[in-house]
Amino acid sequence: MGELLKMSQKERRRLVEISKVMSGEQRIVDAAFKLGVSCRQMRRSMARFRGEGDAGLCHRNRGRPSNRSKSPEVKAAAIAIYEEEFSGWGPTLASEKLSEMGHQVTHETLRRWLLAAGLWKRARKRKPYRRRRERKAHFGELVQIDGSPYDWLGTGREICLMDMVDDATGKGVFRLFEHETTEAAMVVTRIWVKAYGVPCALYSDRHTIYHTDREASLEELERGEKPVTAFGKACAKLGIEIIPASSPQAKGRVERRNGVLQDRLAKELQHRKIRTIEKANAFLDGGYIDVFNGRFEKEPESDTDYNRSLLKGTDLDAIFAFEETRKVSNDWTVSYHNQLLQITGPGRHVPPAKSTVVVQERLDRSLRLYYRGRAVPFEPVDSRPVPPKATAPIHKVKKPWIPPQGHPWREFRFGKNDAKGAAP
Repeated sequence: MGELLKMSQKERRRLVEISKVMSGEQRIVDAAFKLGVSCRQMRRSMARFRGEGDAGLCHRNRGRPSNRSKSPEVKAAAIAIYEEEFSGWGPTLASEKLSEMGHQVTHETLRRWLLAAGLWKRARKRKPYRRRRERKAHFGELVQIDGSPYDWLGTGREICLMDMVDDATGKGVFRLFEHETTEAAMVVTRIWVKAYGVPCALYSDRHTIYHTDREASLEELERGEKPVTAFGKACAKLGIEIIPASSPQAKGRVERRNGVLQDRLAKELQHRKIRTIEKANAFLDGGYIDVFNGRFEKEPESDTDYNRSLLKGTDLDAIFAFEETRKVSNDWTVSYHNQLLQITGPGRHVPPAKSTVVVQERLDRSLRLYYRGRAVPFEPVDSRPVPPKATAPIHKVKKPWIPPQGHPWREFRFGKNDAKGAAP
């Protein structure tokens, strides 16, 4: 049996794209764009793959610190000098002054440090300038996503239409929900992935569903990760980049499409006297989406599809899910949203008390429990198990022993010699 090789999602995607190039299914330039690398880097990766096999695609610096990283002492000294002498300066000028003082820090590195420390914030110096952006050339290269609240059913109550539209072709999928929520974004993105594949990037507004401004948690700081939303975490698992739009006009493709749908779809639903979200979604899945796409879809500039196929064994139910970390109590229970989960199963599969587990809530409201990537058996309980009460030992009071009548002790008399001890 050969040696087991562990590869990251990024390395597995690179393996898939290189295999397609070597089999003649696609060009090097298309594979390079999907992976976000240059053609030259793509050729180097292919050469390493030919010479070393799958292991040639693994990163050489895995498990080792970067050779170009600055030490914590250098970072602390640079920030201290900035606060004392250059407070309010831009990172470019401040980095030049720091270099004159013997602290060699590039302006981009200093900018990241200052942003993380909250010491600098970019200020807009000009009015926003907008010009028409040309469509992308490939299907799946960029997909715009947005929620449109509107009285779609003509009941006088606003509900939300979640819409995803391809920037190159205008093809899309959409579905109605009560509100624009993370679950709604996950559902419509899952529909897209199952229908067309994994897009390269999503273009969205700055709604808290897609982006977050919160500070990194301790666990994220330890792992060197940036704060992301639940939807962003699901997209990261599939390798989908989320690009924030600076204004509604920037994602005009989906905004204009929402206006067309508010005119056409709303009238169609009201004409058919559809008054519930369930019936409306059944109508959309019954063929209306295909008809609408056929009416407004355009031919892309290139015939190459940039939607990536799912890797073998990918479980979309596990990807589009909510995940939170919890601590295991001493009685092997986990508390999740006012619900107790009692860990069961063989002892070798039970995580130790006080350890951290991941509670995964899927879109069908089912729960999963994972410890270090391994599923943990559990069952919901109504209350914590009550430990048995410790019973105090019963101490019997011993009665004094009284020798019976005729016992030798009763024959003994002080001062009286017995027969054996009598004097001659």
